[in-house]
Amino acid sequence: MAFERFMHNKLALISVIILLLITVISIAAPLITHQSAWQTSLMQTDLPPSSTHLLGTDSEGIDLFARDLYGGRADLLIGFVDTIITMAIGIVLGGLAGYYSGWVDAVVMRICDFMFNFPFILLIIVIVAIFNVSNIWILILVMGFTSWPGITRLVRGLFLTIRESEYVLAAQISGASVWRIIFKHLLPNSLGPLVVNATLLMAGMIGAEAALAVVGFGVKPPSPSWGNILAGALNFLTLQTEPWVWVPPAALITLTILCINFIGDGLRDAFDPSFEK
Repeated sequence: MAFERFMHNKLALISVIILLLITVISIAAPLITHQSAWQTSLMQTDLPPSSTHLLGTDSEGIDLFARDLYGGRADLLIGFVDTIITMAIGIVLGGLAGYYSGWVDAVVMRICDFMFNFPFILLIIVIVAIFNVSNIWILILVMGFTSWPGITRLVRGLFLTIRESEYVLAAQISGASVWRIIFKHLLPNSLGPLVVNATLLMAGMIGAEAALAVVGFGVKPPSPSWGNILAGALNFLTLQTEPWVWVPPAALITLTILCINFIGDGLRDAFDPSFEK
């Protein structure tokens, strides 16, 4: 029923198609352009758009069209993998806290409170600076393992409500294990809010990478990402006279985040039929 309601949401369906198109284009980048997204050429720096370089070149002489295409791989990979890591940690810790309560709940919530004392972006910047991160997978792990407290609190609240249900009490009386109760009864009945929050989390991760790149702590050049392409264009001359440098990555980031948010809205409506705009 939720799937049928989602399929009737035209805006969400269009967003799914656009997001899939962006993903396919990023994956198929070698088939779309033969230009390198890494190779520098000091003889071809800051070129305007032409038949050879569709969006010109940057200050290192790298083809910007190729960097925009390949950059989507990094941003989408960060958004997807970090969402999985964050949801996994949040579901396990929040599930244990919500199911057991008592000292388990107290310990998990105090850890969450400690993590909430530091702004998300600032915490990542500090950790990245300490470990001198230059590998995208290390950045992914750092972002994933610092962004779980919000999901943990959400899962805890959901489980605290659902664990008093009759079917959960019946499972406990029948001798079902804790993990069976969590994954067979509690988690499926929390699926709606979790799926919606997963989409919002993915959009937030993509935006966070762009923000980190602007301050020099995102994906490190020459590896392309929409964030570091945009960061490389943040000077007065480029912003004023070379819109082909910064408009495409900014548009791709914006469009991707909007599509993910619209999909999240569609999923919310699908899982909650009583919601009316």
